[in-house]
Amino acid sequence: LTGKEALTHFPSLSPSAAAAQGKGHVKQCDLLQLSRRQKRLCRREPGLAETLRDAVRLGVLECQFQFRSERWNCSLEGRASLLKRGFKETAFLYAVSAAALTHSLARACSAGRMERCTCDESPGLENRKAWQWGVCGDNLRYSTKFLKKFLGQKRVGKDLRAKVDIHNTNVGIKAVKNGLKTTCKCHGVSGSCAVRTCWKQLSPFHEVGRLLKLRYDDAVKVFSTTNDAVGHSELAGPQGHRQSSASPRSTDLVYVEDSPSFCRPSKYSLGTAGRTCSREGSCASMCCGRGYNTQSRLVTFSCHCQVQWCCYVECQQCMQEEVVYSCKQ
Repeated sequence: LTGKEALTHFPSLSPSAAAAQGKGHVKQCDLLQLSRRQKRLCRREPGLAETLRDAVRLGVLECQFQFRSERWNCSLEGRASLLKRGFKETAFLYAVSAAALTHSLARACSAGRMERCTCDESPGLENRKAWQWGVCGDNLRYSTKFLKKFLGQKRVGKDLRAKVDIHNTNVGIKAVKNGLKTTCKCHGVSGSCAVRTCWKQLSPFHEVGRLLKLRYDDAVKVFSTTNDAVGHSELAGPQGHRQSSASPRSTDLVYVEDSPSFCRPSKYSLGTAGRTCSREGSCASMCCGRGYNTQSRLVTFSCHCQVQWCCYVECQQCMQEEVVYSCKQ
């Protein structure tokens, strides 16, 4: 979120820090690992600090969900070393963090948690009427504009890595835009559509994460080349890339160096030993040919549930045997 690290793991609030929250959003901004310029912007935007925290949690959880069956499982261990390199995984981190912040900001505006923005104000939408009916459009226009200012993307970096990071950040923002839909609600007697109110609504973030994972699977390795027509360097993919031109598309995740295997512990990850896997699905790849252990365990769960008069559900406790597979050392 700083522009240098895609997903900074913000420390949990201590009791003294939690008390400081009551003193205003300025104190909250000071607790975050941001640059001086970003802290200034944060202090000017009441509600932004908590939105940043929400975005980090959203991005981390989605990343770990999408890579739960992969050798690299998006764990926080090794994150700092990973972000210094130009791997496919680094590309995904930049994209998912930008997407999470874009999504969280837009939702925070429509939920009234930000003082400087409100419902979406796209032309042609009846957002004032939507607000009267208790509905408020997600303000993606404000979100994307503020995010680019917050990340400082006015000038594209000269070196290859800077261009790659900015490109992948924009891929994340575009993935959120891709899921923006117009939702309409009818108002009238007996459900008739005599009056219709429409507003903009973002797709659930899981859909954004799924799209970015597809972009990761098809990521393009790039290098820097000089465009004689405009006189500056551009990103270029390998010869024979699926496009007619050599440049990657604006929706492609790009990277500059091949990833490690992530099979063994390294400065980038803890390896895959002990990871739970699916025998029919992920064990063969995740365990890197070392094989897997099989263990049976008893699991307790609620069963035979019945609704009792008037206001509670009564369940029995059942047990069943569950087989768990985990990668060998």
